[in-house]
Amino acid sequence: MRLIIGAPHGRSGKTTITLGLIAALRRSGLVVQPFKKGPDFIDPGWLSLAAGRTCRNLDLYFLNAKKLWGQFAQGCRGADIAVIEGAMGLYDGLDVEGSDSTAAVARAVKAPIIMVIDTTRMTRSVAAMIRGFQNFEPGTEIAGIILNKVARPRHEDILLKAIDTYTGIKVVGSIPKQQAPFIAERHLGLVAADEWDRVNELIDNLGRQISQYTDLNAILDIASAVRGLPQVNNKQNAPPKVRIGIIKDNAFNFYYPENFEELEQAGAELVFINSIKDGCLPSNIQGLYIGGGFPEIFGKELEYNAALRMDIRKAAISGLPVYAECGGLMYLSKRIYYGGQSFEMCGVLPCETKMSSRPRGHGYTNLIVTGPNYLFAMGSEIKGHEFHYSQVCNVETDKMRYVFKVNRGCGIDNYVDGIIVHNVIASYNHLYAPSHPEWATNFVARAGSINAVNSVKMY
Repeated sequence: MRLIIGAPHGRSGKTTITLGLIAALRRSGLVVQPFKKGPDFIDPGWLSLAAGRTCRNLDLYFLNAKKLWGQFAQGCRGADIAVIEGAMGLYDGLDVEGSDSTAAVARAVKAPIIMVIDTTRMTRSVAAMIRGFQNFEPGTEIAGIILNKVARPRHEDILLKAIDTYTGIKVVGSIPKQQAPFIAERHLGLVAADEWDRVNELIDNLGRQISQYTDLNAILDIASAVRGLPQVNNKQNAPPKVRIGIIKDNAFNFYYPENFEELEQAGAELVFINSIKDGCLPSNIQGLYIGGGFPEIFGKELEYNAALRMDIRKAAISGLPVYAECGGLMYLSKRIYYGGQSFEMCGVLPCETKMSSRPRGHGYTNLIVTGPNYLFAMGSEIKGHEFHYSQVCNVETDKMRYVFKVNRGCGIDNYVDGIIVHNVIASYNHLYAPSHPEWATNFVARAGSINAVNSVKMY
């Protein structure tokens, strides 16, 4: 069984309704595998908590339809039903053809679509909207509707009659306006689930609301229209030989689970580190991976943990392979400026970073490898995405070089990305490892080549 939750536009209520649906299905005894139409890190954190299984991204910019199917199948192992949350509007995507849209993902994994519609200040026009979405792209199956923010019984009655009369699509839920759930947001989207004190209670309440205001049996009938979930052979991990440290906590939590899996398949043993609580790097680690997150929000705590910052600095200068993305780049810089304050960071990179009031980079990226490095071949094309409000400043240009030329995106200055110093590579680009498997293979190989960090060759 599988289904995808879409909407005419963003902020229709997809995430909270998907969370509630997953919680309700899980309470009914089903094993639910969540997916998010990527790229995204924050929503998957919420979906993972609701399902009790790690959410995965599905993105046709990173993978073609065949490889996407393989990743979908891999994630579905052991699940009874797959629930996919879409992104933006149903047909929105990178190009005018919508090649990577939610609808395109739905077709690639053969999933029927349930549309969430914000009915604020709308009555009969809801039918015109639905008919337009029905007929816009052949092969896109809209199988059910959930009405959100319904004002009162009379409003609901008009909506139901209009949809039945003009579209024939079944309405499987109607959520009153006063019951419409809400989760707080910050500049990159929802506040991360790990930062909520009573997150399980919130998700449980969402599940109860969905159980009350939707027809779960009708939703399951829609999901059952495509029988069975795809099966694939389990991927075999290489015997762990290399210890890779992963900084993962409230400050750094933007990671694709597939990136961890690719590292493990390349022979890495992952050792998790808390940048706020741990006073030093674990013993015998041979590489370090620092993902994105909110180092500016936790600047005071990161600055206070000077022991770990200095340990990272010493290890990096001695040649420890380090790969950092976005927030990780900020952490490795000398200082972060945010909200009228500044916070001392690791000082590995000869630059500082400062937060802006508007995005400095947002969307998919396309990079060309132009600088010598140990991860990617010269001249190769790297796809990824970026979403950052920070920018690099006070750069000591004579002390660092760059790995990437920016074809699409913003990177560091609209022209380059990927700072390389010693064996540290730090970029604003977020990489999806299955689209570039050489990343994990080469990073683990580089880390494994280090017997004593003082003897390693530095770029």
